[in-house]
Amino acid sequence: MNPEIAIDLFKTTILFALYIVSPFLGTLLVVGLIASLFQSVTSMQENTLTFAPKLVVTAAVAVLLAPWLIRSLAEFALNIFGRMATMAH
Repeated sequence: MNPEIAIDLFKTTILFALYIVSPFLGTLLVVGLIASLFQSVTSMQENTLTFAPKLVVTAAVAVLLAPWLIRSLAEFALNIFGRMATMAH
């Protein structure tokens, strides 16, 4: 395997990881912002006020996006395995 193929494979993997994680990060950012705003307005500094909603939203997003996640991961795996045949040359 030459360095160009290795760099391309690494770049593809990193970008795919960001593509998969971005819906989770976006929703957690919004929930964290709302929870922090709620804590600021009510002057309640309880750790569970930020942790519990984030946990629930993460589980909900995972359930809602499960078909898309499975399809995307399967396509990525098939793509990588397909490229393995050409890497030996």
